[in-house]
Amino acid sequence: MPIRVLIVDDMPQVRQDLSTLLHLSEDIEIVGEAADGLEAIRQVASLQPDVVLLDLEMPVLDGYQTARQIKALDPSCCVIALTVHGDDAALQKALRAGVDSFIVKGSPIEMLIRAILEREE
Repeated sequence: MPIRVLIVDDMPQVRQDLSTLLHLSEDIEIVGEAADGLEAIRQVASLQPDVVLLDLEMPVLDGYQTARQIKALDPSCCVIALTVHGDDAALQKALRAGVDSFIVKGSPIEMLIRAILEREE
């Protein structure tokens, strides 16, 4: 069975690009998209994805707060943070929020696919 992925980013082009690239892997199924944290939490509740690709910088509810709420709702859901900030402070803050993996935007798509496929069970 393919891994069910929800893409969360406030930029429509980023969501579209990720969806297009992730469709290259037959082991990944994009089950939905969200533009902000509140929408992401609703989508997690209804779609029950295996993995959430989560932008950390979003309006309405940032990725850190969203990650905490997703983990409270479904602790088994793997949250992979996507961010332009690759510094240690952002990484530590994301890990404290419950993020399972941390990928800097612009990294090779193979890194992201590997993080999804090797998610913690």
